[in-house]
Amino acid sequence: MNNKNVFDTLKERGLIAQTTHEDEIRELLGKEKITFYIGFDPTAYSLHIGHFMQLIVMKHMQNAGHRPIVLLGGGTTMVGDPTGKADMRPMITQEVIQHNADNFKKQMSKFINFDGENAIMVNNADWLLKLNYIDFLRDVGVHFSVNRMLTFECFKTRLEKGLSFLEFNYMLMQSYDFYKLHKDYGVIMEFGGDDQWSNILGGIELIRRKDGKQAYGMTFTLLTTSEGKKMGKTEKGALWLDPEKVSPYEFYQYWRNVDDADVIRLLKLVTFLPLEEIAEYEKCEGAELNKAKCLLAYEVTKMVHGEEEAKKANGFSEKQEEAKKHDNDNVYDNDNVTDKNKNYCVRFEQIWQAYPRKKEKAAAYKAYKARLSDGFSEDELETAVKRYADECKRRHTEERYIKHAATFWGPNTPFADYLKGEENGPVAGNDSPDTGRTGKTYNDDSLGGVGAEFEGF
Repeated sequence: MNNKNVFDTLKERGLIAQTTHEDEIRELLGKEKITFYIGFDPTAYSLHIGHFMQLIVMKHMQNAGHRPIVLLGGGTTMVGDPTGKADMRPMITQEVIQHNADNFKKQMSKFINFDGENAIMVNNADWLLKLNYIDFLRDVGVHFSVNRMLTFECFKTRLEKGLSFLEFNYMLMQSYDFYKLHKDYGVIMEFGGDDQWSNILGGIELIRRKDGKQAYGMTFTLLTTSEGKKMGKTEKGALWLDPEKVSPYEFYQYWRNVDDADVIRLLKLVTFLPLEEIAEYEKCEGAELNKAKCLLAYEVTKMVHGEEEAKKANGFSEKQEEAKKHDNDNVYDNDNVTDKNKNYCVRFEQIWQAYPRKKEKAAAYKAYKARLSDGFSEDELETAVKRYADECKRRHTEERYIKHAATFWGPNTPFADYLKGEENGPVAGNDSPDTGRTGKTYNDDSLGGVGAEFEGF
């Protein structure tokens, strides 16, 4: 446990956006061990990188001896937070919400220690779904001014397009959560993203009016680039923490490819590396910053997907970088190979590395085959696969990669025939047209029965 005031740690790393009582909060966090909470509405099956920022803060607090409460919004998700949304959120069934919440629990356990009383996880569905509406209006609604609520940014931005009465209740429900946790668990502080500021203020005010007690709030930096653009989006969509949605390799590459201007700030925000170590990387310029980017990608991937996956992603990324340095020794640079074919061959290898399990490969192949086929003629596709096989031969990895490629295309195609050495001469690197360096024959059985498993690609 670190003796340093965690408030100073959060501030030095640039995590804090706003506080309700900065001096009091700093003193409180330095002298006492408090119970605080952060809410997570399970609107999707997986956590994303925005949630990850909140978990980072929660981990800093727990490391300093404070007790976190994770509040799963099984009740509030039934209504939907209007904050930052141009339109009303889609309605989700209670069954889907519970399914999402169950997965959130699994993912959060990677970051937060829930052993004993170190942390608590509760679901606001346990109390919100049991509320009597008239009683709630009389007990809670009476303390809220509609005039004041309409001045908050989360409502102002929706007035032109329309704000439903359903969504208008969200602030009251979140405020009641703070009050409920204050009464039942002694929670005195709520944390959240900076877009939750007005909702946090509502809870603090409700506690003051009903109990006459002081509560506190603190919001944290949203993940943006140095230009102010929101981060956490990939070509596929959100940067999810679930490996089924975003593979560990793709996750790693997202952080590896951040802008030079952002890497040092991100090392402070989303890793636990000592600031002294990060300061050494601030001296780097130009290509030297790639070391900092690799470190950032490795550390974040290790936290989310584990050390083994981080090492795999890091190793493959380094191989790709090394290949770029030796372009003149690469068969892809043959003048007869189009840019499309180069891209296809490289991407083929990337997706195989990125999806370690057969089930993932099957889904990935279906998606990538459909996407990468766009703009390719049959001749170009055939050339791409043949070039890929030639590269396998050059690297002396024919058995493994022939098996991969034949799996992708299926056993009954000209591509698979070529890759197995049954067309256009041997691929395997010896005089036999259908055997490899090990002397094995590449029939359907030696490919592991892949024809049936991946039929229909």
